[in-house]
Amino acid sequence: MAKKDKTSPPTSSEGVISIIGMGMTVTGDCETDGVIRIEGTVSGNVRAGKAIVIGKDGLVEGNMYTQDAVIAGNVLGSVNALSRLEVQPTSHILGDVEARRMKLEEGATLKGQVAVGEIGALEPLAPPPIGLSMPGDDDGDGPVPGGSTEMPI
Repeated sequence: MAKKDKTSPPTSSEGVISIIGMGMTVTGDCETDGVIRIEGTVSGNVRAGKAIVIGKDGLVEGNMYTQDAVIAGNVLGSVNALSRLEVQPTSHILGDVEARRMKLEEGATLKGQVAVGEIGALEPLAPPPIGLSMPGDDDGDGPVPGGSTEMPI
């Protein structure tokens, strides 16, 4: 049996993966320097230094802040990915999204403002100018009254 070398440096928390399993509910904010995988429910904000991964049955009811995010489940809140965001076909996001790079797969649903590019360099999103044609708009004078601009991908 090998003995642990007492002179070795402590393990970095960046390499640790925290898991919120299926059927588990966490109420309150979650924060880690590494990666967090959510298969259950988090009612609170989630911050991860490396990545946030949400499984297809996972749910976050709060805002997310991370370097990289892969979402296959549900998010009710904003998503901020400093590096990369991947939105998979089974995902549903109801909230604003800001990411340097984003991959949005067919079948995903996203309802909110989206800003992709250099973080902090983007101007806030504004409604389309009058005269710009929107989906479902036949005369070019803006959105159809009572119509929806939500477009499933």
